[in-house]
Amino acid sequence: MTTQKNFEITKSEAEWRADLTPEQFQVLRKHGTERAGTSPLDKNYQPGTYYCAGCGTPLFSSETKFNSGTGWPSFYAPLDNAIETSVDRSLFMTRTEVHCQRCGGHLGHVFNDGPAPTGLRYCMNGVSLTFESAEATGGAAE
Repeated sequence: MTTQKNFEITKSEAEWRADLTPEQFQVLRKHGTERAGTSPLDKNYQPGTYYCAGCGTPLFSSETKFNSGTGWPSFYAPLDNAIETSVDRSLFMTRTEVHCQRCGGHLGHVFNDGPAPTGLRYCMNGVSLTFESAEATGGAAE
């Protein structure tokens, strides 16, 4: 993990491997990145909520999702108290890493080139997210 914080949900590497698909494990626990354009969630515009694939924490509302043209699901704001950030100095650059506040899973990065009202682009790996439609939950997005 990039951060040294103790998270509410902690598991051994073996437990994470047992609970996640190989792709989810690579992204959420090893800070990997899925190939652009491979996530069906990138083009999903149904009303609903996006959750952490590692622990089920609600992260983003479909109301803040937009088409960034990058090939990854993008949002201009997370839900309150859903994410944390840390400095990522990999790949010979400095970026702001986004991770789940509850389990510490790596979700993606945030950039300062998003739309109003925040000007931010939370560029998330689709494999690190799950989606539940508002219709499935009987209401609006969280």
